[in-house]
Amino acid sequence: MPISRLTVLFLLVSTLILGSCASSYQRLLKSPDVNKKYEAAVAYYEKGDFFRAGTLLEELIPLLKGRPEAEKAQFYFANTNFKQRNYVLSAFYFKQFNETYPNSEYSEEAAYLNARSLFLDSPGFELDQTNTVSALESIQDFLNRYPESKFKPETENMSQELQKKLENKAFESAKLYYKLRYNQAAVVAFTNFQQQYPATIYAEQAAFLRLSAQYAWAQESVESKQRERFLEAVSFYQQFLDTYPQSKSLKEALAMYDISQAQLVKLKDVPASASN
Repeated sequence: MPISRLTVLFLLVSTLILGSCASSYQRLLKSPDVNKKYEAAVAYYEKGDFFRAGTLLEELIPLLKGRPEAEKAQFYFANTNFKQRNYVLSAFYFKQFNETYPNSEYSEEAAYLNARSLFLDSPGFELDQTNTVSALESIQDFLNRYPESKFKPETENMSQELQKKLENKAFESAKLYYKLRYNQAAVVAFTNFQQQYPATIYAEQAAFLRLSAQYAWAQESVESKQRERFLEAVSFYQQFLDTYPQSKSLKEALAMYDISQAQLVKLKDVPASASN
């Protein structure tokens, strides 16, 4: 299909405009005029051109020290990183901003965006959760400092989502011990999980897997340690039955209970030992 003259003219004009904008921006980068650069940076920022605004502001910040424009420049610069999804950098610069300007009109928003940056940088639950813990600490710090903030609902939602991620991580870690047949470690991990997350959606599954791991651990133990470990399995079964009397896993749990009880009868005269 042939290109119309109007289309050609439009493309030519667009190219000229873009070329003019680019050359104007390049001249700004080379300009020694701090005021002109600052005004241009703010204009770019307000138009949503965060890359150009951020490039100019990064150069300007050390030149604006001691001037009233420095506060806004630092906040805007931190936010250009946030808008470009450079969350590690935006978290760092928002924190730095609040340390430099603790009484700024932007301090509340900067604290929120610091927490938001860390939240968005938090990895999936299957990965190391150090960043998630840092994000939760930042969120709690924000809620302590600004209990009536307009950002409170969203910040609380972020906290809940991160807590859920840590919950998933803890449950999957305990399950991994179980799958690898590290039964003693699995029992400890599921016990800690139940204590830390009593209202978890995984509560029933965790209780059953703890019983199963304890039963397997008792079976593989030396004879002198089996009695106490089968007794613990019986205790775990009673807790499971009391809490989840309609569980689909109850039949399997009952089988472990019956074998544990039978083993305890056989072991009643075996002396206990302090060894593992």
